[in-house]
Amino acid sequence: MSLKVGILAAGITPDDLLPEFGSYAEMFKRLFKRAGYTFEYLTFDVRDDDFPASAKDCDAWIVTGSKANVYEDLPWMRRLKSLILEIYKADLPTVGICFGHQIIAEAFGGNVNKDPGGWGVGLHRYELVPDTGEVGAGMTGFTLSAMHQDQVLVKPESAKVLAHSPFCPFAALQYDDRILTFQAHPEFDVTFETRLVEHLRGKSVPKDKADQALEGLTLPSAATDSTAIAHWMANFLQRGE
Repeated sequence: MSLKVGILAAGITPDDLLPEFGSYAEMFKRLFKRAGYTFEYLTFDVRDDDFPASAKDCDAWIVTGSKANVYEDLPWMRRLKSLILEIYKADLPTVGICFGHQIIAEAFGGNVNKDPGGWGVGLHRYELVPDTGEVGAGMTGFTLSAMHQDQVLVKPESAKVLAHSPFCPFAALQYDDRILTFQAHPEFDVTFETRLVEHLRGKSVPKDKADQALEGLTLPSAATDSTAIAHWMANFLQRGE
């Protein structure tokens, strides 16, 4: 039997980009397929109050990104935090990305808010804490697409830092062997990140931040380590098999 992964979709791709790139949930499916994994998926649009009946409806879980802010504390967010804790108590593996990373931190007593440094946009490099080792032999860090104004400012006591950068000190966190989270987006490739930055330029993302990000994204050498992170996430999600 293949692993049944529940995707808790907290957000969706902007309308203008959705026909070409699909939803965030679909991006995760494509990422894992490219990396060689054939999981079974169930998607729940939690922002529309579509929730699983039980934490045990799936073998493992992913909490996606969202344009929403964790500190809005909307009813669906409170319900999502309760589900996250239920999944944790059921000893089922969970991966959280961007908003998912943040709301999991909030569920465990951390603090999320707008970062004083402003927006994190474009390709960002994160350094691994020594002896983390999950990404691959010889790797000391990884590059992923970032798109966030909020971040974890105070990490939960139970969370271990796995990766960091000067801009984002809590870039990857792990809670025991049950939850793995990343602030950046392994599911975003360079093409989508470029289009997203262009779409948000001068709207939610200031023009100067967007232009700086686009300079890096349009370099011939622009690339992410999404495949390596896909293997890391997949191995984590499959740990209970």
